[in-house]
Amino acid sequence: MTERERLKTRQRIVIKVGSSTITYAETGTINYSKLEKLVRIIADIHNMGKEVVLVSSGAIAVGRHAIGLNEKPKTLACKQACAAIGQAALMTVYKKLFSEYNQTCAQILLTKYTFMQDESYNNACNTLNELLSMGVIPIVNENDTVSTAEIEIGDNDSLSAYVSSMIKGDLLIILSDIDGLYTDNPRINKDAVFIPVVKEVSKEVFEMAKGAGSDVGTGGMSTKIHAAEMATRSGADMVIINGDDMENIRAVMNGEEKGTLFVANKDEKYDFRQTKGGF
Repeated sequence: MTERERLKTRQRIVIKVGSSTITYAETGTINYSKLEKLVRIIADIHNMGKEVVLVSSGAIAVGRHAIGLNEKPKTLACKQACAAIGQAALMTVYKKLFSEYNQTCAQILLTKYTFMQDESYNNACNTLNELLSMGVIPIVNENDTVSTAEIEIGDNDSLSAYVSSMIKGDLLIILSDIDGLYTDNPRINKDAVFIPVVKEVSKEVFEMAKGAGSDVGTGGMSTKIHAAEMATRSGADMVIINGDDMENIRAVMNGEEKGTLFVANKDEKYDFRQTKGGF
């Protein structure tokens, strides 16, 4: 069985979707077509008997559009206000879409303190595990309405890796606006070579990540590589795929050659809560 074929056996899956994937770049409004496809595919995966956690950005982007703000919030207070408005709207859409496929979803909002403090960490871990045992699909986001510079995680690439590590997930799928990892930024360097498989997140791999992103997302390739290091050392495979086509998720689950696969390389001594890349 190849490394790709083994992905078909993964049972506890975390899927991360960013703001730029589920909103229109021109307006910042929700792309309902892509969101419906995402929900339908997750529902199918869940119906296969697998457990799925969705880590979803988008609250601030949706909230800023609701109040007519055409650019990223410049102050923390504005960011938090947009998050409060947008999170409610986003969850309403998710709840409606999942219910159409007879799925129950739940909202989980986390901050860095959730992972730093043992009691909060254990409570969050227990809640997520209980929801999964109930057949519920947790939808996770950072709690931007209470986060400050000192307690914010900063991007949902990292958050998805924290969540995967916390619940002992065995596959993390990150949807991006690029096909995966290249030797250089393909938007700048036409000679950049696509990397289909990474067996070790080395210094050279980090150097390949040039950290690009859109005006709605917060994470670039560098944050995805940090997420890959955390996830793989915690025992999960991770795949970066292009979120323009939601069917790429299904392709990964079918063992097809889509995106960049970071192969699990579990380190029994590794504690993701103590990593420099995390806290």
